[in-house]
Amino acid sequence: EAVVQEFGPAQVGESFGPTWETCWFKVELSIPLAWAGREVHFVWESDGEGMVWRDAQPVQGLTKEGEKTSYILTRSLKESEPHRLTLYVELACNGLFGAGKGSMIAPPDPDRRITLSKAELVVFNRDVYEVLVDLEILLDMAQLLGEENQRSFQALYTANQMVNVCDVTDPSTFPTARDLAAAIFSQRNGESQHTIHAMGHCHIDSAWLWPYEETIRKCARSWVTVIHLMEHNPELTFACSQVTGLIPVLWQAQQFEWVRSCYPGLYARIQDFVAKGQFIPVGGTWVEMDGNLPSGESMVRQFLQGQRFFQEQFGRICSEFWLPDTFGYSAQLPQLMRGCGIQRFLTQKLSWNLVNSFPHHTFFWEGIDGSQVLTHFPPGDSYGMHGRVEEMLKTVKNNKDKGRVNHSAFLFGFGDGGGGPTQKMLDRMKRMHNTDGLPRVQISTPDQLFSVLEKESSQLCTWVGELFLELHNGTYTTQAQIKKGNRECERILHDVEVLNSLAVAQDTAFQYPASQLQQLWRLLLLNQFHDVLPGSCIQLVVEDALQYYTEIRRAGAQLQEEAVQSLCRDLLQPKACSTRSSLVLNTLSWERTEVISRPGPDGTEILALVTVPSMGYALVQEPFVPPHPVAVRKQEDGSITMENGVIAVCLDTMGHLTSLQLLDSGRESVPDGCYANQFALFDDVPLYWDAWDVMDYHLETRKPVTTLLKPLEISLAGGLRGSVKFSLQVGKSSTLTQEIILDAMCPYLRFLTQVEWKEAHKFLKVEFPVQVRSTNATYEIQFGHLQRPTHWNTSWDWARFEVWAHKWLDLSEHGFGVALLNDCKYGASAHRNILSLSL
Repeated sequence: EAVVQEFGPAQVGESFGPTWETCWFKVELSIPLAWAGREVHFVWESDGEGMVWRDAQPVQGLTKEGEKTSYILTRSLKESEPHRLTLYVELACNGLFGAGKGSMIAPPDPDRRITLSKAELVVFNRDVYEVLVDLEILLDMAQLLGEENQRSFQALYTANQMVNVCDVTDPSTFPTARDLAAAIFSQRNGESQHTIHAMGHCHIDSAWLWPYEETIRKCARSWVTVIHLMEHNPELTFACSQVTGLIPVLWQAQQFEWVRSCYPGLYARIQDFVAKGQFIPVGGTWVEMDGNLPSGESMVRQFLQGQRFFQEQFGRICSEFWLPDTFGYSAQLPQLMRGCGIQRFLTQKLSWNLVNSFPHHTFFWEGIDGSQVLTHFPPGDSYGMHGRVEEMLKTVKNNKDKGRVNHSAFLFGFGDGGGGPTQKMLDRMKRMHNTDGLPRVQISTPDQLFSVLEKESSQLCTWVGELFLELHNGTYTTQAQIKKGNRECERILHDVEVLNSLAVAQDTAFQYPASQLQQLWRLLLLNQFHDVLPGSCIQLVVEDALQYYTEIRRAGAQLQEEAVQSLCRDLLQPKACSTRSSLVLNTLSWERTEVISRPGPDGTEILALVTVPSMGYALVQEPFVPPHPVAVRKQEDGSITMENGVIAVCLDTMGHLTSLQLLDSGRESVPDGCYANQFALFDDVPLYWDAWDVMDYHLETRKPVTTLLKPLEISLAGGLRGSVKFSLQVGKSSTLTQEIILDAMCPYLRFLTQVEWKEAHKFLKVEFPVQVRSTNATYEIQFGHLQRPTHWNTSWDWARFEVWAHKWLDLSEHGFGVALLNDCKYGASAHRNILSLSL
């Protein structure tokens, strides 16, 4: 499509744009005959991301930020090689890290333009390059090994000799200089030296500071460059943790075929190098998802879809879970990993802890059921190393498990925005392969690393429970609509699968919608990527994510309706003279008695109290009357009481819950003089990561919300349901409206809360002080629960000032407790006796 366009002249120094546009350049080259026998490069520098196309195939990524600015045309120009050729450069008008205005994580500048700063045909002097890399390694050894180490002086004097020997006007002196360096590099290590397992790596965020669509090209640019490096460096291995990143999971059904048609040659080459054992699929999940917020079922589907993809495309499943860059790791993950054929785990994100330094780099991680996985954090605390001496020495010095294991991982290559390894990184490490004074460096694979760690594992320590990241606590709450969309769509897909399974069980002719469900699940899984579900992404990504949730809701509702029509076809047929009835379905695994709303004969909503069996349905004709209707009474002081025979509540005119009693015991839940359902506003000005972080000092800025717009009024007077409503002003410009509902026979109080949010750098929470004393609160996590302290005795305790939970948190003592449930929130805390939900 690009080749057939009409091209006009372009000049170095010219600017192109705006942001997210794509420009194509036709580059016509003529190599002088006088360059015979020379290495010839095409050099291209711009502040955008480029890719060279040759003979209709992508051949090289060009990104100045990723130190890739040249494409090798020939390593030694032969007379038989073409001297005139045409290349095409595809230039994305964004940088490796998007187009932030003023800083990397600022919103993109929509009018940013990309400047072409260099387009040249050059002769590359390989001998000079090799001498410079030699000198770099020697000077780093001299500077970093320390005055007490004789090798630092040997490196320094050797570098000095090389400078003396080299005559820049006489290339014949370069080999002599290189021989001096080789003599140092060839002096071998002892057997006890630490071994570093170096693996090429290229972390590509599926969406972050750029939209999903740009990630497709980032993958192509990065991976074609890796393949090109492999063709000339057969020892290079590359651990690729998101092969599915090459397949954009858009809501069109043809995503895989679409990408194969865009980059068929590249994809075939990737499969070849997978077969050779150089391009190594790792990870095991569909995307590198958030490690906290997806439900248990979503996490299972991440592994299911990921492992199935690896099996179908590459003939093997992954034995390592590779999740280097998410914001904490649920205590349920070890059990899920083991259930999906994975016994090894690699990450490094806990090196970002703001308060406590995690005590291990290699250890066994134990989940809530006792499942264990061998876990390794690269001691260099990065997944984007550059192969420098300083990084190798840090890897050894920083290792917290010295004496227990003598091997560690070293992931090299530009990452986050893509890029991957470079030739210079490889050339640095070749010189450090087995050089006295430095750790032993070998190009390795994840399997080789973990295999040797398994052999050395007898003295490793065990960490029990969650791997909590002491940073980025704001990601549990940021972008409320994304959080709500995730929870709703998880519930929708659960209900669709339950109803369709029941329909198949009843009628074998019913077609289970497997392909449609897989498509919807993959869409939901994509949005669980660790910068999308946490909300730490640009507006374009948020808009895409919300569109995908809308599609899941639409398609899910249709599949649900089709299943119900099949399951209950006879019941849905209107019969003459029959009493008007409603069909009520229960997709949960226990019998439920609840008040529902159903359409009345005149189109108005009417209430009914119904009982529906587990995973079943009931036909409601004459709803039964509760033994104790809800009573709602307004008191002289404007407060309102509601009572249903199970619990009794009292609310003041501000909507505060001043009393919550369990009637059969007479136990009061709200302490004297305290207000539950208290909204509070906090300043939210983190140190740097604005969408990610809320700092502990925000707790010092608490301001109760006290501006009443509409006082508490009765909206439903009782019977099957009682409810009251009020409105508050929040901050300078926001409003909050809440309806508080008590249903007949119901043991809990519901709060339907609508916030029109217009604040900046503010954080809204709702607090429930309770008359319960416990040193631990319990939080729901995936397929289980976790206890965390309610006190701040240690730095490990107070670093959890803001934590995550799924549908509930609970504070209980012997014989009594209070739980706070929600349908779309994740941020929470329980300090002393106050349960708090972050809104």
